[in-house]
Amino acid sequence: MTELSKTFDPAAIEAKWYAHWESTGAFRPSRPEAEPYTIVMPPPNVTGSLHIGHALDNTLPDILIRHARMQGKDALWVVGTDHAGIATQMVVERQLNAQGQKRSDFTRDEFIAKVWEWKAESGSTITSQLRRLGASCDWENERFTMDEGFSKAVIKVFVDLYNEGLLYRDKRLVNWDPALKTAISDLEVETREVQGKFWHFKYPLEDGSGHISVATTRPETMLADMAVAVNPEDDRYKALVGKNVRLPITGRLIPIVADEHADPELGSGAVKITPGHDFNDFEVGKRAGFKAGEMLNMLDAEAKVVQTSDGLIPDALLGLSVADARKAVVELLEGLGLLERVEDRVIQTPYGDRSGVVIEPWLTDQWYVDAATLAKPAIEAVKSGAIKVVPQTWEKTYFNWMENIQPWCVSRQLWWGHRIPAWYGPRLVHMGQGVTSQSQVYVDPDNPSSQRYSDQFERFVYATEGEAIEAARQYYGSDVIVFDNQRAALDYKGGKSGIWRDSDVLDTWFSSALWPFGTLGWPGEKPSPLQGRGLGEGESLSANTALDLAGLPLSPALSPEGERGRLLTRHYPNDILISGFDILFFWDARMIMQGLHFMKEVPWKTLYLHGLVRAADGSKMSKSKGNTVDPLGLIDQYGADALRFTLTAMESQGRDIKLDEKRVEGYRNFATKLWNAARFCQANGIGASSSVAAPSAELAVNRWIIGEVVETLAKLNQAIADLRFDAMADTIYHFAWGTFCDRYVESIKERLSAPDSATLALLYPNDAGLSEEEDSAQREETRAVAAWVFDQILVMLHPFMPFITEELWQAMGDRGGNLLIHAQWPEPCASIDHAAKAEMEWVFEFIDRVRAIRSELNVPPSVRTGIQVWNAPAEIESRIVGHIGTLSRQARLIGALSQPFSSGVVPNVAGGAQFSIDETTFIIPLEGAVDLTAERTRITNAIAAISKERDALAGRLNNPAFVEKAKPEAVEKARADHAEKSAEVERLQAALARLG
Repeated sequence: MTELSKTFDPAAIEAKWYAHWESTGAFRPSRPEAEPYTIVMPPPNVTGSLHIGHALDNTLPDILIRHARMQGKDALWVVGTDHAGIATQMVVERQLNAQGQKRSDFTRDEFIAKVWEWKAESGSTITSQLRRLGASCDWENERFTMDEGFSKAVIKVFVDLYNEGLLYRDKRLVNWDPALKTAISDLEVETREVQGKFWHFKYPLEDGSGHISVATTRPETMLADMAVAVNPEDDRYKALVGKNVRLPITGRLIPIVADEHADPELGSGAVKITPGHDFNDFEVGKRAGFKAGEMLNMLDAEAKVVQTSDGLIPDALLGLSVADARKAVVELLEGLGLLERVEDRVIQTPYGDRSGVVIEPWLTDQWYVDAATLAKPAIEAVKSGAIKVVPQTWEKTYFNWMENIQPWCVSRQLWWGHRIPAWYGPRLVHMGQGVTSQSQVYVDPDNPSSQRYSDQFERFVYATEGEAIEAARQYYGSDVIVFDNQRAALDYKGGKSGIWRDSDVLDTWFSSALWPFGTLGWPGEKPSPLQGRGLGEGESLSANTALDLAGLPLSPALSPEGERGRLLTRHYPNDILISGFDILFFWDARMIMQGLHFMKEVPWKTLYLHGLVRAADGSKMSKSKGNTVDPLGLIDQYGADALRFTLTAMESQGRDIKLDEKRVEGYRNFATKLWNAARFCQANGIGASSSVAAPSAELAVNRWIIGEVVETLAKLNQAIADLRFDAMADTIYHFAWGTFCDRYVESIKERLSAPDSATLALLYPNDAGLSEEEDSAQREETRAVAAWVFDQILVMLHPFMPFITEELWQAMGDRGGNLLIHAQWPEPCASIDHAAKAEMEWVFEFIDRVRAIRSELNVPPSVRTGIQVWNAPAEIESRIVGHIGTLSRQARLIGALSQPFSSGVVPNVAGGAQFSIDETTFIIPLEGAVDLTAERTRITNAIAAISKERDALAGRLNNPAFVEKAKPEAVEKARADHAEKSAEVERLQAALARLG
């Protein structure tokens, strides 16, 4: 036994134990004969640092992985980081800018080398912070989405999907960031409310018979308008459908089309359609018969005005920014007398979350995945129950999105990332009579208006450049040379055929969608199709699967990837994914699609979606509001265990977490309580238990606490099975603090040391004490039970508070070098003793009732009172005798109970407070303890004052004007306050009644 210091210092033990766990391989899956259990960590950005969302994201799976490890499973928690294309490229570019350099000063390969240098120096910040949180990941198998092995998986998936016709190049609208010059995902767009305008313009009809009014928040886009839409049911415009208007400024003739997108109740009911610069207009344009290649574009990659393909934009407007073009267009229309009116309006405007600039819908050629086809089996997987979604309420949202899924844009205009494995060359054009020539079409990447259909080029999609060159050589019938860019290849006039590689990289969500199997070595070995289910009719086990199910090492000949192959076979599908609901579509759904398509099996059996961590007042955390919480700061102040337990206790399925630092402080106090309980045990000869099963016990208090362990473990196991993290924390917290520390420890203090004469007189007023041998036996029994119960607490609490529990586990005695992290999950091999439970619950009720009365009547803690007992049956008499020491000490009673068992004599209640438990009446004499007259006056006055407050609140709540007009939170608070005041009045009235 190692004596614990008086003060609990979490920082010291956290650093010590994490280093020890990791250095001894405590997190490694090392039980090949055991049932596998697998979780993959949502890979944080390599540029990131630990935020409160990460803390929640990683505390919850760590609880499950530690629990599975203690159950004896072969537990693997896959850890890794995402290469974070945009974020990482921005970080490195800023670093270069600070040195007076820019990306264009380097070749692509040179810049990428700079990124790898940055990663080597600074890319481990987030992983070191995860260690501080206590995340017990398999660091020896740490992965990175740009690892060589993982990159091979990414490229294979791209090529396979392309060859299957499920990945293609298309011209569509994307979210375009003009500062970063790349397409971005919806998740990287944040919508802000901006004070703007709603302009109403006249568009003249072609025949000069009048005009049609349109309204827009973006007047500059009229330079690329291609139609005006009206609702087909709008009688005002039915006669105009099919006619043309002459667009002001450009003079372009555009049709009036009927489309349900136009809302008759909004504005004039007529809507300008700019399919090249608005997502809704793009769909309207397609329905109107415009092909994507025909849609007009008026912006370049920096969101400056460029000429449309029809050449109708006046030269004076070319080169203007969006803001300047807006101002110029409005002035021109006003000058033409076509501006009807302007309204102020708050506009929902998209901004890039990293660049901070307005995002433009932009028509470009990008790579897309046929998500609708991949979504079908993914939908069925959830409907069939192959994937259980927790909470189930998210299924409706999942189905709604998946059933209406759009093509997935997977290309990004960056240098850092998985470069798209596609090479291009001029398409051979057959001229007849065996003559062919090469098409020569240059595509300016900064000006989509110059682009033609992508079939102007031949495309070679292969996993390696060597394969692409060979395919091109066969296509052209000549040697091939690869150039850095398209222009160089097309300008080449040598004897070879010139090709160039696609300059784009893949969206990071594309690569991370392979995380559940790419991290396990795929495509080195494919899992058996039988993985996770029984044999079907006519099926047989493969050689590797048979070896694996027998718990034997896989044959090297069958598993050339060795350990990685075995990881894939044993640990796919994963058991559970824990994820924020906000990335359900960006990551979770895409993992389901890719896992089913390439592995023919779901990626995990359960998908747990947690809420967001919000500020204490429920508002969303943001740097601009200044209400973000630094988890590392909380760890520094209160310890990682306290933060982990707070997040666990507040994680209620389907609800966001309102993080209040007071909760973290409270759970730090819980850790201190546990620490002090351990010190009490040590001081009283209670050390490490030598038994996994519960010790034998005769004393009611010991039989009761063993039953409480059994009951608590059952509740905890059920909460874990149900993934009710709040219930897990609540169960172990109340047992450790309330049941063990506040009840059990206080009830055994008299039994842990040989009593002196004063204590003997208290315990045995009639000299009916135990023999020395009996007393010693009871002490040893109590120490053994207390040691066992404390061990059970440490084991059950370890997944939630790993640091303090490991420290106490080792300090309580010799464990033979075994760590708590590998201890066996409790199996008490005991049952609940209902007689002992009833007896102890009566004891605790007696103590609580006496304490409540003393508190209500202001009896000073230093004053001990007597007590009278009336009409006590034999069972109660036995309980009083058996627990006289506990009752007297905890209820602050003096000496033995006076007149303890008088059943026929009416007790003297004058000057005392009485209460009853079942049919037994107890009277606490108060003469000399308190001033009864003053106490009656105090309580009477308090009742009057609180009643007045209660009635005032009732008046407000009965006033319809208040209930209807006040804020909901104000009404709710008034109701809560009224209930509180009403309960307080009832309590004081009962206290007054006790005084007689």
